[in-house]
Amino acid sequence: MLGLSFSLLNTPHSASATIRSKRSGLVKKGFQIKSMRAVVQRVTSASVEVEGRTVSEIGPGLVVLVGIHESDVESDADYICRKVLNMRLFTNEKTGKAWDQNVMQRDYGVLLVSQFTLYGILKGNKPDFHVAMPPQKAKPFYESLVEKFRKSYKSDAVKDGVFAAMMKVNLVNDGPVTMQLDSQPSKSKCESAEEPESQ
Repeated sequence: MLGLSFSLLNTPHSASATIRSKRSGLVKKGFQIKSMRAVVQRVTSASVEVEGRTVSEIGPGLVVLVGIHESDVESDADYICRKVLNMRLFTNEKTGKAWDQNVMQRDYGVLLVSQFTLYGILKGNKPDFHVAMPPQKAKPFYESLVEKFRKSYKSDAVKDGVFAAMMKVNLVNDGPVTMQLDSQPSKSKCESAEEPESQ
């Protein structure tokens, strides 16, 4: 069991990779997977503080840090919501079987926290967040994601932080168990260009 406390400056993400093909001798540069990202932590308890005041808290359940990419659409939110709520991260107390039940089956809480730094990339030693969705667009998008969780589960079990606030997130990670989840990229959300591989 791991106790953690950290601060988030919440203002508003792309992983870029160079892919080499030995058979074709080509390099695909700028291949970007653009998707919503969630870091899911199984916890025994968690809370969010803003300016010294606790604004949200849960007992056992999941803390979900959510990074929103500038190209995210509703289908990305649908995928993250469905996957998080159905991830079998909990032991079945009746059978003792591990990794058998999801948060809804256990009637546990979900704490959502907007976290634009999940898609930060380093330029030298300085983080860059230019691929995060701009705050004026990200705020209603994040709020719609929270509402999806509440409609898919139950409203009183889903809590969230304060968008664009400096937050202190306190949690006790149970295990520890931490999973990273990206919404499935579609072909329209991937960009690639091929050029001969330099020798």
